[in-house]
Amino acid sequence: MKSISRFLAPLTAVAAGVALCSNAMAQQGSSVTIYGLLDTGVEYVNNVGANKKGLSRLPTASNSAPSRLGFRGSEDLGNGLSAIFTLEMGIDPGDGTMGQGGRAFGRQAFVGLKGDFGTITLGRIYTMTFWSGIHADTLGGGIYGTGSIDSYIPNARADNAIGYMYDRNGWGLGATYSFGRDTVKAGPPTGSGTPAGTNCAGEAAGDSKACREWSVMVKYNAPTWGVALANDRIHGSDAGNVFGGLNTSSSTHNRLILNGWVKLGETKVGAGVNRHTVKEAGLFGSPARRGHMWYLGAQHPITPQFDLAAQWVGMRFSGVSGYNTDLLALRGTYKLSKRTSTFAQIGYIKNGDNSAVQVSGGTPGSSPVAGVNQTAVNVGIRHVF
Repeated sequence: MKSISRFLAPLTAVAAGVALCSNAMAQQGSSVTIYGLLDTGVEYVNNVGANKKGLSRLPTASNSAPSRLGFRGSEDLGNGLSAIFTLEMGIDPGDGTMGQGGRAFGRQAFVGLKGDFGTITLGRIYTMTFWSGIHADTLGGGIYGTGSIDSYIPNARADNAIGYMYDRNGWGLGATYSFGRDTVKAGPPTGSGTPAGTNCAGEAAGDSKACREWSVMVKYNAPTWGVALANDRIHGSDAGNVFGGLNTSSSTHNRLILNGWVKLGETKVGAGVNRHTVKEAGLFGSPARRGHMWYLGAQHPITPQFDLAAQWVGMRFSGVSGYNTDLLALRGTYKLSKRTSTFAQIGYIKNGDNSAVQVSGGTPGSSPVAGVNQTAVNVGIRHVF
């Protein structure tokens, strides 16, 4: 009990301080909001490993949406100008640890200014890969979505970054530039990290390319349709041992993204293509340096409380055979209240003869051997606060 008390004491003090500050700042044109989402469930995956065994678990990284806790605030500076900040941590509900490689605020951590000119932010921020796909990617950060094929998509953030976003009358323009895109090395000491920590800190004297990241985006959203175009490029490092094999500062992985969505009655349909070009490394475990990831999905409310969503994701490589991958997923969500939902989903992945992509993007450790297909099911609960 004493250890629990020692753990809870600082959290209680922080919560009390935030509450007092919120009351004080509310009288000065300022505000602070505490928000979050907890999403967890039970998953079964078949055909794991060389013995093709089944695996039951609680995926820690994501189920239907990534869990999080955040603090968001703003202060009115006058003349239409506001100071803003966000601190948002990822949470693994299965074991209570922090996500994004153990960062305290791994999802977002930035301060900035907002006005008629747009929004400028500095810190750890989303790249334009995230903002370009937020409307078209039907299953979003779910474990049987685009992130199973391209793990960068649910981890499209950059450390040490400057960001700009302009959003008015349906039009959106955005850009990011990072001096060192990922300072965390998540994984075994001798490994090259994971998508949550890629071991590419950058900001090295005399090296203007090491671990840099830049992205740009233009998009338009009307009430019933939208389209987005973005480009996101990450650099490696001469220090080597970078996740993804980008082991020189001149090595790059470029994503050119085009997607869109449309409302057909009550049904929302989204589709997109990501063109991948890699310099000086292979692409997702294949010897290819170029490929395209396609996706097509739809979501439809069966009743006001229950909706169905389905998506296909396919990866195609240029110049090599046997590495193509197809992922099919179906999710049903039932709303118990405005903030609480239950869900059930199933995913199936078809691997080419040389491909060994796991169906679940929730937690590493469930990969099949090359050429083996997988099916997974997941049921759980989500609460938004």
